[in-house]
Amino acid sequence: MSPSTVPGEQFLTRRVLSMQESQTMRITGLANTMKAEGKDIVSLSAGEPDFPTPDNVNQAGVDAIMAGFTRYTANSGIPELKKAILEKFRRDNGLEFQENQIIVSNGGKQTLANTFLSLCQEGDEVIVPAPYWVSFPEMVRLAGAEPVIVNTTIETGYKITPAQLDAAITPKTKILVLNSPSNPTGAVYTEPEVRALMQVLQGRNVFVVSDEMYDMIVYGGVRPFSPARIPEMREWVIVSNGVSKTYSMTGWRIGYLAGPKWLIDACDKIQSQTTSNPNAIAQKAAVAALTGDQSIVEERRLEFERRRDYMYTALNGIPGFRTALPEGAFYIFPSISGLLGRTFSGKVLNDSADVAEYLLRDHYVATVPGDAFGAPENLRLSYAASIASLEKAVNRIRKAFQ
Repeated sequence: MSPSTVPGEQFLTRRVLSMQESQTMRITGLANTMKAEGKDIVSLSAGEPDFPTPDNVNQAGVDAIMAGFTRYTANSGIPELKKAILEKFRRDNGLEFQENQIIVSNGGKQTLANTFLSLCQEGDEVIVPAPYWVSFPEMVRLAGAEPVIVNTTIETGYKITPAQLDAAITPKTKILVLNSPSNPTGAVYTEPEVRALMQVLQGRNVFVVSDEMYDMIVYGGVRPFSPARIPEMREWVIVSNGVSKTYSMTGWRIGYLAGPKWLIDACDKIQSQTTSNPNAIAQKAAVAALTGDQSIVEERRLEFERRRDYMYTALNGIPGFRTALPEGAFYIFPSISGLLGRTFSGKVLNDSADVAEYLLRDHYVATVPGDAFGAPENLRLSYAASIASLEKAVNRIRKAFQ
């Protein structure tokens, strides 16, 4: 009898081998390891607010547990939460949906993964403007399609132009991904900019996946404009959102999706065979978040704006850094091209990964290299941290590149 083959990576599928590990999770993990070793790490890498979940939301979760609301729910979410989501869309986004056009999932990531798996197959192309959220290209590949990366620059505010979009469309194009406010750049598309992009798509059978997770964290009077508000595009736009960022509920894992009923039904089918319903207790907490007193959202937005202003001024004062003013979210995305190829503390910094590792290992500041977002000459820094922590981080960064 011949010896059996020793199992290993050769048995993995092409789809998983083509995917990359999340750089944000990797850097956060390394920073946590160093913290556990007693290092005084200032972490500006994680994409979550530093504020606690609001008290009324926590209490709703406790009440759900004590009431025994701990069993399976409807696969697509409880009616009470769907009604709260419909009201949120009316109140904050000027959007009207029906209950059968909503599905609640295990975080925003699952809403997006369900969408790509429902719409994409081999041979399809998905246009992804760069810099992009790390998971967009990987989810597209997992669904069997090919991401088509369209690069933007600091000079254009990290926004794709109608001319770029038109040039990227081919007969294989299935989806445009639009993330506004943007992770990692903080860019927000204005109403005229969104309308100009949608004008390019009209009549071309291209869907729009509009990731609006940071819609309530915007600055300077800017308001995001959802492409779903354009009547001619309404049947072609899928809106993804959630409670994670606005209400400091990242660990509760509640995202939601709105779109045409036939697409929501497809996502429901996928979810029924993968995870089933989202967490029952977290759904009750999400109801409290969406229907409770919203003043805390504005209070926290103002604090994020104060931190943004500090980071913008401070980072632009460090030689080698150049950054645009974020209009939303809680990230700043400086260009560090002026540092690349130079030597600091005996280390040659050839790319953003080198810079991020140097800052973490030598100066105890955790950032995320821009190549994870399709921008190898940038760093992403989260300012979801106290002003004291941000000042400590900036002082260390300044010292690192003296």
